[in-house]
Amino acid sequence: MNRYLRVLLLVGGLLATSLTLQAQSMRLRAANKQFDNYSYLTAVRMYEDFLRGRVEPAESREALTKLGICYRKLQDSRNAERVYAELIANYPDLESEIYLYYAQALVSNGKTRDGQKMYSEYGRRQTQDLRGKKNTIGLMDPSRFYLDSSSFRVQNLAINSRQADFSPMYYKSGLVFVSSRDEGGVIKRVFNWNQTPFLDLYFFPDTNQLRIPGFDQIVRPAGTAVLGGGGPAGDQSVEIEAESKPTSKAEKFSRTLNTKYHEGPMTFTKDQTFIVFTRNNGSKGKSGKSTDGVRKLKLYSAVMRNNKWHDVTELPFNSPEYSVGHPAFSPDDQKLYFVSDMPGGYGGTDLYVVEFNNGQWGTPVNMGKELNTEGNEMFPYVDSAGNLYFASDGHEGIGGLDIFYAEMRDGIPFRGVQNVGYPINSEKDDFGLITDRGRTTGYFSSNRRKGVSDDDIYSFRRACKQLNILVFDAKTGRPIESADVRIVRNGSNQELKMTSPDGKTDLCLDINTEYEFKALKEGYASNSARFSTLTQSNKPEMNISIYLEKSENTIIRGVVKTEVNQKPAEGVKVTLRDDKNKNTQTVVTGPDGGYEFNVKPNAGYSLTAEKDRYATKKAKIGKQPKRVVASQKTAPDSIGIYGEGDVFQLKNIYYDLGKFFIRPDAARELDRVVSLLKEYPTMKIELRSHTDARSGDAFNMRLSESRARAAMDYMVSRGIQAGRLSARGYGENEIVNGCTDGVECSENEHQQNRRTEFKILAVQ
Repeated sequence: MNRYLRVLLLVGGLLATSLTLQAQSMRLRAANKQFDNYSYLTAVRMYEDFLRGRVEPAESREALTKLGICYRKLQDSRNAERVYAELIANYPDLESEIYLYYAQALVSNGKTRDGQKMYSEYGRRQTQDLRGKKNTIGLMDPSRFYLDSSSFRVQNLAINSRQADFSPMYYKSGLVFVSSRDEGGVIKRVFNWNQTPFLDLYFFPDTNQLRIPGFDQIVRPAGTAVLGGGGPAGDQSVEIEAESKPTSKAEKFSRTLNTKYHEGPMTFTKDQTFIVFTRNNGSKGKSGKSTDGVRKLKLYSAVMRNNKWHDVTELPFNSPEYSVGHPAFSPDDQKLYFVSDMPGGYGGTDLYVVEFNNGQWGTPVNMGKELNTEGNEMFPYVDSAGNLYFASDGHEGIGGLDIFYAEMRDGIPFRGVQNVGYPINSEKDDFGLITDRGRTTGYFSSNRRKGVSDDDIYSFRRACKQLNILVFDAKTGRPIESADVRIVRNGSNQELKMTSPDGKTDLCLDINTEYEFKALKEGYASNSARFSTLTQSNKPEMNISIYLEKSENTIIRGVVKTEVNQKPAEGVKVTLRDDKNKNTQTVVTGPDGGYEFNVKPNAGYSLTAEKDRYATKKAKIGKQPKRVVASQKTAPDSIGIYGEGDVFQLKNIYYDLGKFFIRPDAARELDRVVSLLKEYPTMKIELRSHTDARSGDAFNMRLSESRARAAMDYMVSRGIQAGRLSARGYGENEIVNGCTDGVECSENEHQQNRRTEFKILAVQ
């Protein structure tokens, strides 16, 4: 009997165990379903509950792996660290990415040395991905990320809500930003990912209201909290100031642009009448989702008319199969930088650039492996100097997403990628920075306060670390007044300064920069001095002296401008050549397009101005007399250069109504173009002819084509090869003054539309 009871109990126990395991498997499948639907917050609760029960090893590994992914997606690095530590302790044959994710979580939680070990292990297991090697080396000396930290003040803004607020962008006198704040409507729509409201665009109209008393001061107020405890060297001088007082509520930016789906980071053209912004694919049904069932991000544009946004239009390179987002216009509005995970990239999301000319989009181009990594590059921004900022978890950083900077020359990184450092970067995610060209003030996003779905917008201000440049007479030791001091930054001309009566001028230094200061004064030989901030000094103010010796030398100076708009041309290589001894001097122009050379009197010189995609300009400079009057000009005021894509209107080429014959006044203007093409024998142009809006469209198109052809034939008759010219008629498609069909205009106004332009197609 006892034996029979023991058998019954054993069978009952096995049955109970079987039912328990079956129930557990069902719970795991339910959690996996939430995971597959990107409902990560719900999945977390279900996986954690599942793991508290009796679990088979294989199912435990599966649940822990997906739980770690959930915590990473929710930006919860502390729980991610706990999960990955348990995985690595119990399962020796894990995928190599687990060690990468564990390393990232450890560093994000301030455990730098432990993170370095895990990066090293990841690098050993995955040799093709350079993140392991780069971060192992980078974390050996993290102090370089804290070099200029004492110069910064960081403020958490009063516009932040309890939900995520991030990616600010300048607009008018305020900021447009992205937020998932709950506006308290009757219908609550939440995003499955983390159960927060969908993202919309918001606007705060006046940034002056966001500043707090004492924020600009360098002296640390008593009792303020130190951000993150300072750097590895114990730097305690960087704080988050007390939050500014509550301000008026931010408002929805546009009810036209905001929809029931996500609207995200945006950018504006310089005149702020054209916006490009991120939005979930809004197409209904199957066309709105990719083959894996996800609504990808797309870029859309809109135009401002009568204080409202109109004509919301998809950009042509969107796709339902991959995401395109995070746009940023270049300063001239001719390039758009953005982020995508389209096929052919280097990692998760990469940086791309596309040309935008005359309302037409070009073909996107990946920005290359110097900027893009095996990780994620996101949130680009271009400052007024054309330099690029972006966030990345693939370059060497402090932890999470860090913000990086790349000085650009003609769209190419000039000095590699630099981490902007602490306190803008922290152990958490930092991204979405906007700033001025000197990075002295600006705004950025971070989840540093709590680290879990808590993105906030911060402002920052950098104190000036001043360098005084003192110019003296080498013989007498007296200060030299009104001497020119050209600032050369990393090999490129920057601003031109002039010394005061005490022989002094100054500037605020940037970190990680090589400077040269060239001092010039009539009656003196030029001299220069170098200064580097690759290593930092704790002194708030420093001096450097330059001594000039008396000389009969004189100065040749000028400005390089673009012919199309007469604006200073930056990045032009200007070379001065002594015609007698063949010696050369070279400078690269900065934002003011200026150049200066110290030369001997009574010598002849040749000047050459060169830049990619611009025609090379050459000029002769006659023998220079000894200088007597300092204000006398020794070279032309400016040198004009012609660039590919430039369009010039031939202002005096007009046609009689309905005719295409070349008038005498038109011939004189075409002769000037003939002379230009003879000066630049490799230049190719397109002749573009336009009509007014009178007569039918078809007739006007034929007429404009005939006019363009007539101009081309005239130039060929003057000795220009036909292969260097093309002719195209635009009819009435590009009216310049609003005199379209049905609009009453004067004869003079109509004649302004009967015009011919030329566009430079190639310069060599």
